Amino acid sequence: MRIETDFLVIGSGLAGMMYALKVAPYGKVAVVTKTSIEETNTRYAQGGIASVTYSPDTYEKHVQDTLIAGDGLCNEQVVRSIIKEGPAIIQDLIDLGTNFDKTPEGEYDLAREGGHSEHRIYHFQDRTGFEIQRALTEQVLKNPNITVYEHHFAVEVITQHHLGYSVINEGTDTECYGAYVLNPNTNKVDTFLAKITYIATGGIGNIYHTTTNPVIATGDGIAMVYRAKGLIDNMEFVQFHPTALYNQNERPSFLITEAMRGFGAILRNRKGEAFMARYDERRELAPRDIVARAIDTELKVSGYEFVQLDCTHLDKDGLLSHFPNIYQKCLLLGIDITKDYIPVVPAAHFLCGGIKVNAKGRTSIKYLYAGGESVSTGLHGANRLASNSLLEAAVYGLRAAVASSEKVANVSLNTSVPDWSDDGTTHPEELILITQEFKELQQIMSNYVGIVRSDIRMNRALARLGIIYQETKALYDRSTVSPALCELRNAINVSYMIIKMAKRRKESRGLHYTLDYPQKLKILR
Repeated sequence: MRIETDFLVIGSGLAGMMYALKVAPYGKVAVVTKTSIEETNTRYAQGGIASVTYSPDTYEKHVQDTLIAGDGLCNEQVVRSIIKEGPAIIQDLIDLGTNFDKTPEGEYDLAREGGHSEHRIYHFQDRTGFEIQRALTEQVLKNPNITVYEHHFAVEVITQHHLGYSVINEGTDTECYGAYVLNPNTNKVDTFLAKITYIATGGIGNIYHTTTNPVIATGDGIAMVYRAKGLIDNMEFVQFHPTALYNQNERPSFLITEAMRGFGAILRNRKGEAFMARYDERRELAPRDIVARAIDTELKVSGYEFVQLDCTHLDKDGLLSHFPNIYQKCLLLGIDITKDYIPVVPAAHFLCGGIKVNAKGRTSIKYLYAGGESVSTGLHGANRLASNSLLEAAVYGLRAAVASSEKVANVSLNTSVPDWSDDGTTHPEELILITQEFKELQQIMSNYVGIVRSDIRMNRALARLGIIYQETKALYDRSTVSPALCELRNAINVSYMIIKMAKRRKESRGLHYTLDYPQKLKILR
């Protein structure tokens, strides 16, 4: 089947929804999402969205906090422009129906998280992302110009490279014509032709064994652009959230928001010692890369499987009011956070790199835009400041929409694109071949390319990954496509890029910490 539209959006999180809503007045929009419209990385964001509002906070303070967290690799011009757009974006989200918590006096109840010098985090209890997703989903579903295709899997973006056409310079002269999308109703790959395509497929957390991301986070958009010869940047900077709930029977891991440490929770080792003062003078409010490595060090020195987050000294009413979801979740496991310590471990959480985009969200491929966790804008540098990601997703969703709406009238559909061909393929092999390869991939990335790395570990990971790549390529070439097979293929591509870019960086910087170039985590005695 062939579907023609003005705008094709792949992904239904904050970036994709913001883009879809803002371009809808200028043409027909098709939103493709590989599960339900609500199942996104956005939905799982607990902490909130950062924006300067009240004195004594200032734009300059937020800028400096972001630059410090990014460890010298942020694009300062990008940082300043995004932060200055914060108040307008917050108002836009409110206008779209998003609720944020307020104080009894009617002012917004702004929280503080690690790396922030002031209280500037807009939140809705401890499920801010869920609330944003709810509001935007309602707006999208009632918009007559937007059609949502749930449980449809984007297999490839359509470019000259995919079609075998020649281009003069890779990337700069490539054009995007839409995407090939697997239809679950027919098990056939449909051709979605679009004047402009927008990728917002989220992160890559599921390539690691322990992650806070939903299982759909396999880097699909990044891998598709990589195969189309688009520019990818900063993939070595994978952020591990310091505090995921330790529960061996649950995957993905349940996130214990950073806002809880901002509220006053203390990290303790299994002896009950508050250890963060040994690693950074900011203690629990140090940036995530420092806190995650500190916890990793404590675990390796002690041999224990988790550390503990202590909330027992905090105001009970305030704790339950701000973190009701976490309270209920822990109760299910027999943990009363007002009396008991919470067992926590670091977990893969956010990718600071991705598809390289310019200030308007355009990729290196013509007519292809991208946003959200799939992209590298220059905001995060070597380490993301907490709650900057939702701000970035909204800002770049809006920017890309403005740029796209200005161009769409002058772009024509390429109707000469051929349909997908399954010639020479058979039905997929046993699912065990795919699931086992995925488990091996997750173990490789967790053990060798995690919080602490080394050349020996990364070389071993690259060698093991090469075997999985060859086996999966052979399977893909002889099989009809399936979501599981495509996710494995994408995860391998993403893992390869992370390892190659990590090996290329001959220093420890931000989230990339290597034993061969140790420059960080100086323990304070």
